[in-house]
This record gives sequence, C-alpha cells and structure tokens, in this order.
Amino acid sequence: MSLYLETSVLVAALTREPESARVQAWLAAQPADELAISAWVETEFSSALSLKLRTGKLETVERAMAMSRLSALGAASLTWVGIGPEHFRAAARYADRHELGLRAPDALHLAVAAGHGALLCTLDRRLTAAGLALGVETRLV
Repeated sequence: MSLYLETSVLVAALTREPESARVQAWLAAQPADELAISAWVETEFSSALSLKLRTGKLETVERAMAMSRLSALGAASLTWVGIGPEHFRAAARYADRHELGLRAPDALHLAVAAGHGALLCTLDRRLTAAGLALGVETRLV
C-alpha cells in the first residue's frame, strides 16, 4: 500500500518546525517506492510556504530552497498520483459530513488517498479522526 503524504508532513520535513527532526526521521524510514503525493500537495505546499513568508516565519531564500527540495524529492523519490473529477466529487461528499469539520483541501486529500487505495499520512489530528470516521485509512505521523 502506498503512503499518501498530506502537505503537513512535507512542510514539517522541508522547513523548520517543531516536528521537523521527528518527521524527517519517519520519512527516511519509509520505503521510497511507497511514497506518493498529488499536484494538490504541491499547490498547498507552495501556499503554506507563502503564508510562512508573509508572517515572517520564513525568508525568501528559505522558501526557494524548500520549493527546490520538494521538486527534487518529487523527482527522485515520490510517486505522483492523479486527481480527477471523481476525487472532487468524493471530497464534496466527505465535506457534506459537517460534523467532521473538514475543510475542502483536507476533504480532497482524503478523497485522493482513498481513490488510489493509499494510506493518508498527516500531522493533523482532526484530519486523522475525519479519515477514520469516513473509512479512509489514515495515519497520524
């Protein structure tokens, strides 16, 4: 089973965060041929880094380096899974479960992971709980 890396895992692995060392060690211990991301992860990663830049938690050069590291990691070690209309429809059904408190981006991550038969790996406790409630295999890293 492939491991679908939700954006929070890569942000922690490729920028300075309290969980960085732990996440880097976890990531290094995983079989490279089982790690997967989607174009949505790349989009959300870029957005997260822009937010860090705007809030002074990251310098311009650090942002560029993190984007470069994601690109290199994506080319060398990650499988890119596709996103289609069926994933957006599934995400909408997940978001319909209002009691789970899912935001659209998280619902889409769940739908992509489920659609590709992957285990969603995240640092987000709420996303983990929502995934489990929806029957999507999810792991809190």
